[in-house]
Amino acid sequence: MTAEMKSADIQLIQRILPHRYPFLLVDKVIDIDGYSSARGIKNVTMNEPHFQGHFPGTPIMPGVTIIEAMAQTAGVMLGVGMDIVDTELLIYFMNIDKCKFRRKVVPGDVMQMHVTTLRGKMRGKIFKFQGLATVDGEVAAEAEFSAMVDYQKD
Repeated sequence: MTAEMKSADIQLIQRILPHRYPFLLVDKVIDIDGYSSARGIKNVTMNEPHFQGHFPGTPIMPGVTIIEAMAQTAGVMLGVGMDIVDTELLIYFMNIDKCKFRRKVVPGDVMQMHVTTLRGKMRGKIFKFQGLATVDGEVAAEAEFSAMVDYQKD
């Protein structure tokens, strides 16, 4: 780690991402290394609305929300790394590849989302990322995903 690494608390995350409850799926982003890598943290709690129906009596975080949490981590990384905070940032999925689920994520887990930029450049519009979600050091999910970045900077 270098001294240049940054972090984003929930207040900064909300200045970058448009997502709000119940769809804001990252609580903190740490180890932000420009726009090349970052690590998001999600404290999984039973009061999240998807657990009411997925599955009653056996709450499991849906795989699509795990992938979305990785994407939100990437969005925060870009916001901080490209200095586009407070810009009405929108990021649109373009594709998801090589997606695999390895373990359940359940209430009480602390999920970490490690994202790395595979392709993309400063002020660019198209990025490709590699994401890895872990719980207690075990891989929960992995995927590569591409996204289009749209923002208005004054």
